[in-house]
Amino acid sequence: MVAVIHQLALNENHSPLLPGVAEAVREVGERANLTLDPLATGLTQELAGRLGVPADRVVAGAGSGALLQQFLSAHAGPGTEVVHAWPSFEMYPLLVRNAHAEPVAVPLRGTAHDLAAMADAVTPRTRVVLLCNPNNPTGEVLDHGQLAEFLAALPSDVLVLIDEAYREFAEPGALADALALAEDDERVAVVRTFSKSHGLLGLRVGYLVAAASVTAPLRSTSPFFRVSTPAQAAAHAALAAEERMREQCADVVRERDRVRTGLLDHGWDVPPSGGNFLWVPLGDRNQAFVSHLAAHGVAVREIAGSGVRVGTGTPEANDAVLTLAQEFAAKKTSDTAAKEPVI
Repeated sequence: MVAVIHQLALNENHSPLLPGVAEAVREVGERANLTLDPLATGLTQELAGRLGVPADRVVAGAGSGALLQQFLSAHAGPGTEVVHAWPSFEMYPLLVRNAHAEPVAVPLRGTAHDLAAMADAVTPRTRVVLLCNPNNPTGEVLDHGQLAEFLAALPSDVLVLIDEAYREFAEPGALADALALAEDDERVAVVRTFSKSHGLLGLRVGYLVAAASVTAPLRSTSPFFRVSTPAQAAAHAALAAEERMREQCADVVRERDRVRTGLLDHGWDVPPSGGNFLWVPLGDRNQAFVSHLAAHGVAVREIAGSGVRVGTGTPEANDAVLTLAQEFAAKKTSDTAAKEPVI
């Protein structure tokens, strides 16, 4: 087995740690024997202040995955259904089943959410609809009008949880203003993470914003989904470095788009992306492409048999992807020519 040289299968942010993060973690580590702020009250208040919402509308959690689980456990449950697009975040079906609810997967229309079909999939048993915006793995971005129209098509008792894990990598102004929707509609909740844009994947910290009536049931499980003391410290430092965070996200976006342009130039079908990754649908050659890159130390991931998600890495890693993709395309051409009959 070839060792992984460039890990591009996990949607990690390969930018340097934001200023102050390492120092904050080291400093608080010297007090790890103390309780300090067990329920992340200080972080919750800082987030609420930055977002301009009351603190009772914000729940800090151990990453967006933990918050998704808390939300589904609080608002779904046995005998209920949760509607989501597919392919989307791979953990959605597992998290739904962990809440003893039934996932209802609605196929994408090409690379996009089929919002009309998702609305049609809602039944009296539906309690939650999950929307990933930008969508992981296809990179699709839903705009404000699309989400507003979708909400208008749903019953008044169905909650909509918008997962914005990759929001900072989308084109400014293109992404729906989910917080504004949540302000006007108590059915809407928004979950975000520090893992991607702020580069705190290994520390697990995120937050959820919704009406107080929606966040209240989550607080009963917060002691079991705690934001660790080092993660709180890192999050405070990362928030203070917002300008640098946005500069680094812009660097990632430039690299992502450079790789896409290179793939398009070689005839590949690669849709625009609002995440820190690209979606490469190759049909029955998905796994062959994954294996070709893996044989040269580059890890990417096939998702749901539908395509290959290629994370954006360092310039060196991205150059390797482009070189290997060109080799893969050339190999296909030579293989096809070899199979043609001689006349």
